[in-house]
Amino acid sequence: MAVYHLKTPISEEEVRKLKVNDVIYITGTIVTARDQAHRRALEYHNQGKPLPLNLEGLAVFHCGPVVSKEGEKWIAVAAGPTTSTRMDIFEDEFIKNFKVRVVIGKGGMGKKTTDAMAKYGAVYGAFTGGAAILAAKAIKNVKSAEWLDLGTPEALWIFEVEDFGPLAVAIDSHGNNIFMDVAKKVEENKQKIYQKLGLLP
Repeated sequence: MAVYHLKTPISEEEVRKLKVNDVIYITGTIVTARDQAHRRALEYHNQGKPLPLNLEGLAVFHCGPVVSKEGEKWIAVAAGPTTSTRMDIFEDEFIKNFKVRVVIGKGGMGKKTTDAMAKYGAVYGAFTGGAAILAAKAIKNVKSAEWLDLGTPEALWIFEVEDFGPLAVAIDSHGNNIFMDVAKKVEENKQKIYQKLGLLP
């Protein structure tokens, strides 16, 4: 296990050095995107319409933050990760088309996303659920809020962060996926237990 401090824009070369179980901290720009933002971004891409910002080299965060507005300025109060599996249907195309280098969330992602990360050079950084206040402390500035018509949780929140983390690399750019490995071991052990108990046909 190694610890890396990355600054956006993050290069593919930097990402290719990372392995599962490494720990990363990010300084620079991260962008929140949940289901609706993923869907709209891909629709914009397919229609040839520009996004509010260039996502290449950035980190996308599966998060619906709690925010407050003080005058004209937005403040991030809490920013915990949401379950990433909901974005699995979009993430491979998102990585391919927008060249994001880090996907942040909780709960992991599946084979399609894992394959896209290996092909295009990205990693999945797992952030601990229940640590929303810790995440918010690393957000130094809300640079902008885009697509607020989708609702506050689904909007694109563009954050300036400093040492955002710790993020455990749970899917790397070499096809390794801790979540899939654990699921496989659980299934193997379950079958052994069933066999010992005489529960298999």
